[in-house]
Amino acid sequence: MDFNPCMKHRLVRGTVREFAEAEIAPLVYDLDREARFPWEVVEKMRPLNFFGLQIPRAYGGAGLDAVSYAVVIEELSRVSAALGLCVTVHNSVGAYPIVMFGTEAQKRRFLPALAGGERIGAFCLTEANAGSDAGGVETHAQRENGGYVINGTKIFVTNGGVCGTALIFAVTHPEDPRRRADVFIVEKGTPGFSVGEIEDLCGMRANPVSSLFFEDCSVPEMNRLGRSGDGIKIGLSALDTGRIGIAAQALGIAQAAFDASVRYAKERQQFGKPIAAFQTIQNYLADMATEIDAGRLLLYRACAQKDAGRPFGPEAAKAKLFCSRLAMRTADRAVQIHGGYGYSKEYDVERYFRDAKVTEIYEGTSEVQRMVISRSVLSQPV
Repeated sequence: MDFNPCMKHRLVRGTVREFAEAEIAPLVYDLDREARFPWEVVEKMRPLNFFGLQIPRAYGGAGLDAVSYAVVIEELSRVSAALGLCVTVHNSVGAYPIVMFGTEAQKRRFLPALAGGERIGAFCLTEANAGSDAGGVETHAQRENGGYVINGTKIFVTNGGVCGTALIFAVTHPEDPRRRADVFIVEKGTPGFSVGEIEDLCGMRANPVSSLFFEDCSVPEMNRLGRSGDGIKIGLSALDTGRIGIAAQALGIAQAAFDASVRYAKERQQFGKPIAAFQTIQNYLADMATEIDAGRLLLYRACAQKDAGRPFGPEAAKAKLFCSRLAMRTADRAVQIHGGYGYSKEYDVERYFRDAKVTEIYEGTSEVQRMVISRSVLSQPV
């Protein structure tokens, strides 16, 4: 077992960090304040293959291993969690299910545009009455004229306001619990597919989260992903991969909050000396550093399982659960270390605090992660 990053991973981290600090960092404050999606940054990311991280090179992607992928998302999120969110959702649940379950024709049709960032990807599961309960999905797809007609509404869709290709989870076999749903690839411009208003959210404000509406939206049979009735299987696989990305995003937020806290503790003077000289602040920083290391190891273990071709669902759930809690705890401590300044929008830790919370909610709430983990634990012989 080797805990030292290889040359490739060090190179990936350095390259992404340099890009993020040069091209994203100067815009972050205004993007958050204005709730604006940075298309100008996206244009610079496209030729660097940020949108094809997990897409094979045969279809225009970078074909990165899972550890490299996690490093990219962590470094982007260390500077802008909202842009890190866009990239991880696009790659892990927008494009990767097509890589895993698509036919060759589907891969050649849809993946090159996703890899090049010409189309931003999204995965649409959540509805007004279905979030953690995927069985409560009411959007349905009716077979008609050799294809499907989709009707329903998806809410809180990450990348919803800018997506060009959306994977839609819809009921096709309501009478059969095991084959109840399918996943459909629906492209922007398809008649009957429309986008709602952008949500005014607490954090991740530079990511355009919206509702998507489907009213008699017709798609051909070739847009169904996998075999008929594979929706649950595809959805669970997408969420496992997505949880690695969200864990990496949460880790990036935690690392940013920690770095800001170390800098501030060395600079801020109280009682005639830097606050870093006080035991309480040292204890905060020691706990933050230790927990960040633990989260990174949990994340990399899940990535290693995925790269080895072994089941990684429970490992991804543990990484997502731990890293999302880590992001929230670290951001909270960072605000406390900064005192009144930490509550001001002039300091980045205020944004980290707002961005951190949602990592405990999307791609499966922390409560759902505990369900996944406990089922794995209870299925093992004692």
